[in-house]
Amino acid sequence: MLSWPAVIARRVERNHLASPGSDPAGVVAAMCGAHAQILSAAEISVAMRLPGATRGDVRQALWTDRSLVKTFGPRGTVHLLPARDLGLWTGALAALPHSSPFAADVRMTPEQNGRVVSALDETLRAAEGGLTMDELSAEVAARAGPWAGDLVMPAFQTMWPRWRTIVGSPLTQGVLCFGPQRGRNVTYTSPTVWTPSFEPWEPMAALREVVRRYLRSYGPATPAQVARWLAAPPRFIADVFSSLELQPVTIDGDETMLLAGDDAFGASVPAGVRLLPYFDAYGVGARPRAVTFPGRAFERALARGQAGNYPVLLIDGRAAGVWHHRLSGRRVQVTVEPLEPLPRRRLSALETEVERLGHILGATPTLTVGEVKVGPHA
Repeated sequence: MLSWPAVIARRVERNHLASPGSDPAGVVAAMCGAHAQILSAAEISVAMRLPGATRGDVRQALWTDRSLVKTFGPRGTVHLLPARDLGLWTGALAALPHSSPFAADVRMTPEQNGRVVSALDETLRAAEGGLTMDELSAEVAARAGPWAGDLVMPAFQTMWPRWRTIVGSPLTQGVLCFGPQRGRNVTYTSPTVWTPSFEPWEPMAALREVVRRYLRSYGPATPAQVARWLAAPPRFIADVFSSLELQPVTIDGDETMLLAGDDAFGASVPAGVRLLPYFDAYGVGARPRAVTFPGRAFERALARGQAGNYPVLLIDGRAAGVWHHRLSGRRVQVTVEPLEPLPRRRLSALETEVERLGHILGATPTLTVGEVKVGPHA
């Protein structure tokens, strides 16, 4: 019978939080994607898993080497994914059931959806340097029809054009990803432009492979837990589980599933102090929440049960506090709020981690152990 400490130790190891990876694409693959709605946080997430890396190394992998791609990933949220796996993720996310969350007078018909997807594909394949959202909107309305540009989609106290209701959904997988910044403007491009070897997988085969990879990095798990990670219907994911070669395992009385044959567990107790930034994949992907965020951490380091809204102080693979940093020029002020007093050896390890954060950011760090007064990120 497995114990949660043994499971956590393996998750920490496989997420490169115990030993570093060798390259950005490799660690992002092990994370099953790095959440990048806050790109600076994604840079920290990836760099902290590499030996001696800085956020500049992650930026180079993304914008220069293009071994990473910024696109819409799990749950329709912005992620960094390995460029080599873009076809896999395109197929897997396209396999998920989709229903529009918008009112009937805002959403598009299936025929209109198809016209917008075709317009995006044609436009972005031809735009080598990428297009800003305004430029893309003009092209989509011209190609699909003026109705696509109707300002009907509520967003951030303003209205966006109708066609954007499907951005980030499974419908746009394979036709749209982020391009390089143009000054202060975000641009969008085609996956075929970003990585010429791009080829979408067959959807269900891809989804099965993504679930396997999740189980390797965050398993054992239940279908319901994977469904929450993918924002997919639990019954649908349960059917995917039934098509895989899995073995049941019991962890301290909890019934879960593991990839068949992937049952090697090493150290029974994970060790180490880490600072996870906003929306780090480990905090978001590891379930159940009560195990990764035990005791007071469930209230202090989660936002109504949702992980990622606070940067997390991780001790021995479990949330043990929150932290915040403020970058000012070449200096960074780091405030860490442990939920329990730190013994000397933990404080020393924390100081080392803060020095590592300063290196990643290219700034001289100052550590304050005390209350974090900044609220959760939306």
